[in-house]
Amino acid sequence: MSTARNDKTLLFLEDDRDLQALVCAFLREKGYQVTPARTAAEAREVLQSRPVDAAIVDGLLPGMTGADFIRELRQTKPGLPVLFASAFWKDLKSHELLTRQLGVARVVHKPYRPEELAVWLEQLFAVAEPPPPPPEAQEADEDEEPVDDFAASLALLSADYGAKLPERLATLQALLGKGRHGDAAAMDEAYGVVHKLHGTAGSYGFRDVSIAAGALEDVLRPVKTGGTLDWAAVDAGFRALEDRVSLPVLAPEPEPEEEVVAAMGTLLVVDEDAAILADAKQMGDREGVRVVTARSAQEACAAVERQWVDGALLHMGSEGLATASALRAMDGHQSLPLAFSSTGAGLQERVHAAHAGASLFLPRPFTQQDFATAAERLVAARRLERAKVMVVDDDPEAVRALSQALVSDAVEVVGLENAYGLLDALAQHRPDLLLLDVQMPGPSGFDLCRILRLTPEWQELPILLITTQVGLEFRLAAFQAGADDYLAKPVLKEELRARVHARLERARLSRERTERDALTGLMLRRPFVEAVATRLSEARRSDKPLALCFLDVDHFKKVNDQHGHLAGDRVLMRLGRLLGARFRREDLRARWGGEEFVVALLGESPESAKEILSRTAEELAGMSFESDEGKTFHVTFSAGLAVAPMDGTTLDELLRAADARLYRAKENGRNRIETE
Repeated sequence: MSTARNDKTLLFLEDDRDLQALVCAFLREKGYQVTPARTAAEAREVLQSRPVDAAIVDGLLPGMTGADFIRELRQTKPGLPVLFASAFWKDLKSHELLTRQLGVARVVHKPYRPEELAVWLEQLFAVAEPPPPPPEAQEADEDEEPVDDFAASLALLSADYGAKLPERLATLQALLGKGRHGDAAAMDEAYGVVHKLHGTAGSYGFRDVSIAAGALEDVLRPVKTGGTLDWAAVDAGFRALEDRVSLPVLAPEPEPEEEVVAAMGTLLVVDEDAAILADAKQMGDREGVRVVTARSAQEACAAVERQWVDGALLHMGSEGLATASALRAMDGHQSLPLAFSSTGAGLQERVHAAHAGASLFLPRPFTQQDFATAAERLVAARRLERAKVMVVDDDPEAVRALSQALVSDAVEVVGLENAYGLLDALAQHRPDLLLLDVQMPGPSGFDLCRILRLTPEWQELPILLITTQVGLEFRLAAFQAGADDYLAKPVLKEELRARVHARLERARLSRERTERDALTGLMLRRPFVEAVATRLSEARRSDKPLALCFLDVDHFKKVNDQHGHLAGDRVLMRLGRLLGARFRREDLRARWGGEEFVVALLGESPESAKEILSRTAEELAGMSFESDEGKTFHVTFSAGLAVAPMDGTTLDELLRAADARLYRAKENGRNRIETE
């Protein structure tokens, strides 16, 4: 849930009216007190008349640059936190000028989303004023130690890796013996063993082994370059490595006795009946699903705040619908997969469930098979949100260590040991980020990076290189090949997670900028058209209808003329959020343009689709909006509905039919949905 920041006042200096309106509305809803200014003169008046906690300054202002304004600001307010927003100041020198000389806390590159700005503000104030520990932490038993499942798992892996080190050392000794007698293939293999030890041992906690292997790798480098080996140095390096390996290996900590979270997923079951909750717990145990229970909307929201859940199974009724609305209103859970159970199975109840966002409707009480189906569907839907990382390394131990460090509820990891299969693997798994070892048999990480940057489909894929070399030449080669970042072996898991998560988040924001409408948060026309084409194919394969609805805000020009353009923006923003929070996860919602929106509902007949959209229309009509002068007003929408295959089998045919019916709805008095 969003944290209110009623104690924080912001100066927002931006001359673009549309962007200013959007950002101010968003930040105020987040609880900030925002004072806008469009010129440096207006900003000076604000600063003289009231205290502010931070300033957001655009890079290009009427009559002066944002940097000049900040330079002037520092004369009177040297410590005021400033976020600098610009589409131009992106080079290293500009960044250094802004951050070091002008004291800018963060440079935000345009175009940005309001959510991105809110993140930087939260971080800004979190740094300035660390929050107190949560009450739960203060009340917790001091003797109770938190369970770290990752640490326990890694300890077991480390022990297993350590137990195999003497065997690897014996293999290396045998290969060096053959190499001493002129076996070039054995020496090449020996170099590979040492290289893998250098890169992997540190990730498993054997840092000294990694360092010793790195020193021996340097001595063996002539094997690759064609130079002459110094066998005395080889022997000394091997003995040093042997000494590190022979040190006693610390025994792993015992596994925690706490219940381990099931791998299949976590399901929230909300019901006022204790017997239903107990049955759900038992069914979850049989299916390998962790079940979290709650008896009210308040308990359900508290449970979701504490832990990740893959979906929620709710009891149909007013309390269940309220719970669904409360869960979907929480930050990060707008698309939480939902299912309802009910003793009845009438059309009206199913329409209510679909409008609330349910993907599944179960009988009550539900059977073991019903529960298994629901769990599988909900978990599968939620897992689609997980970011996918592909790790490419010829060393299976390295793949295993990196995967173990990264895998979580939010990240799925796919390992690949054969670099020649990379393109096929990318097409199959379509990862969000690629981790590449630089030195592998066949094409190197540099080669693979260049190949991908020449392939249009993968030019934007974030790539991180993993290497034992971090000198200037390597860094230049890495970035010239097209890499986004690099990690030095041995890889520290904390750094690995931080870099990977930062790149994933940046890639997500970039996708949202190109696929989402900034004002409403809904899909833009192009990605919607692509997604509907897929839904139409699915509908044909499964012999299901697909309903497509065009809807348009009634008298929207009058709203702008009589109540102000900012009020009009607030109408569009709230309608967008209403459409985004309602319906099922698989339904598509987009802003078509202006005040027009479009919705696609898979599996819905004309009657059920009209009923679902009518509830949305009622909800919008019941909302109160405030004009720029503070007057209250209400809005409605008109809609035209077309259903495949009855009204057409292509998107163009459906759009034409829906558009004609939308026009008819307006002719017939507005605030209505036409299906014929």
